[in-house]
Amino acid sequence: MDTRWYNDVTIGMEIGPLVKGPMSVMHIMRWSAAMENFHRIHYDYRFATQHDGLPDIVINGSWKQHVMVQLMKDWLGHNGWLWKISFQFRAMDLAGDTLSAWGRVTDTYEEAGLGFVTCSLGLRNQEGRESTPGTAVGVLPVRGGRPVPYPFMLPPRSVVERPAREGDA
Repeated sequence: MDTRWYNDVTIGMEIGPLVKGPMSVMHIMRWSAAMENFHRIHYDYRFATQHDGLPDIVINGSWKQHVMVQLMKDWLGHNGWLWKISFQFRAMDLAGDTLSAWGRVTDTYEEAGLGFVTCSLGLRNQEGRESTPGTAVGVLPVRGGRPVPYPFMLPPRSVVERPAREGDA
């Protein structure tokens, strides 16, 4: 991907989608094994449905976290930095689901010669049900400015949230 510049980002810009699936039991089990998460709800249908009363094998929360990070990192490109990300697991995603990660730019601001981009994001299944809403802040280079440092560190004047602007209430 070419460099994504802060100057080219606008509020309302769509990010994604990043589509994964349909998620097979093998996909879920392989992720569980790689993460050393051996809870049977991620590979044993009878245990998940009969013992725990779940509707099917459950997709791992850590896998959903990975997809959200991948969405943002892919969009920010190799010259950007995913500074912060947060989300909530509000619903289960199950074997057989196809999941789409999406994002939308909600705010932009410059600080210390870098461009900060705040985004809403989430993960939806094939029926449009949102299971994992969240937010993220990425850092992009400003065209003609300095590169985003690697690793990214907070600017000397710590930016926790968007600085107040004239007219903000």
